[in-house]
Amino acid sequence: MCNVSETIQKMGVVPVVVLNDAKDAAPLAKALCEGGLPCAEVTFRTEAAEESIRIMTTEYPEMFVGAGTVLTIDQVDRAVAAGAKFIVSPGFDPEIVDYCLSKEIPVYPGCITPSEVAQAVKRGLKVVKFFPAEQFGGVATIKALAAPYVGVKFMPTGGVSAKNLESYLSCDKIVACGGSWMVKGSLVAEGKFDEIKDLVKEAVELVAEIRNK
Repeated sequence: MCNVSETIQKMGVVPVVVLNDAKDAAPLAKALCEGGLPCAEVTFRTEAAEESIRIMTTEYPEMFVGAGTVLTIDQVDRAVAAGAKFIVSPGFDPEIVDYCLSKEIPVYPGCITPSEVAQAVKRGLKVVKFFPAEQFGGVATIKALAAPYVGVKFMPTGGVSAKNLESYLSCDKIVACGGSWMVKGSLVAEGKFDEIKDLVKEAVELVAEIRNK
């Protein structure tokens, strides 16, 4: 878990990817790697997710791929079997969290209330997802939640963009942000992988710029 969290922190931004067709997995992985961000959270919202993770991790072994929007234990098993290195769920589901911990699978459940963070702390989790970030108060809420739970850090996703990335990454309670602005579904559908690569490069440069201030 610790090493996974450290890898995510080094990235600064985790591209949140929705793939409707597994044929797009390899060219997207190539664009992410060439853009300097060999990482992706592939959401389990589509039928293509499992195969997409398998293709990405097989054809681009340097890729650090996780599964997002995981809602069931069956999805956990399928994602890990396909090559996912970590599991992300939109909310705090005790069954999924406990299952992942029992199998030593890194898991990042969504926590937006003190009660949910308390459940995560009780289970020894050090990093949790904060979703949907902007709609639930963004950085201000994260700072407020982090105050009593000093050992917990957050990975905000939802409404994070190049415009507000600095406000998030400037907070020492945030390890990284999940974002989809570099990998918009329309760009993937239209096969604009060069454009995705350019947006990824910009994101990498922005992270470096923010962290070097």
